[in-house]
Amino acid sequence: MVQSQEVSHVPALSLPTAISAAGVAATELRPWGAFTVLEEGRGYKIKRIEVKPGHRLSLQMHYHRSEHWIVVCGTAKVTCGDKEVIIHSNQSTYVPQGHTHRLENPGVIPLVLIEVQNGEYLGEDDIIRFEDDYARSKPEAQ
Repeated sequence: MVQSQEVSHVPALSLPTAISAAGVAATELRPWGAFTVLEEGRGYKIKRIEVKPGHRLSLQMHYHRSEHWIVVCGTAKVTCGDKEVIIHSNQSTYVPQGHTHRLENPGVIPLVLIEVQNGEYLGEDDIIRFEDDYARSKPEAQ
């Protein structure tokens, strides 16, 4: 039997009147899509990455971090070292520190994934590019 209670008093909620810029996750656009840093702390960073259909990130390596990728939507073609795998929604893969890797969207819908970085240094300049479809030479986000 479901019981209900009459609510006679609801305390007032204290809501912020404005959200500071520091509290808003900024999205950075790239030729292959975009990424948003969702959370960052000592030794970890969590990003939402979206890759356009038919696009791919550079073949790259990081000296100071490893990465976990969890596919939320779409299909990912992942190269890690000499292995290549296809992963789908609700599947994941691990990229160890120091391994060459690439993320690609072979599908027709946007690829959305969550990336969890772990390491002692997580700066965007810890990217060594070996191949890049967009002829980028300076270090930046994957």
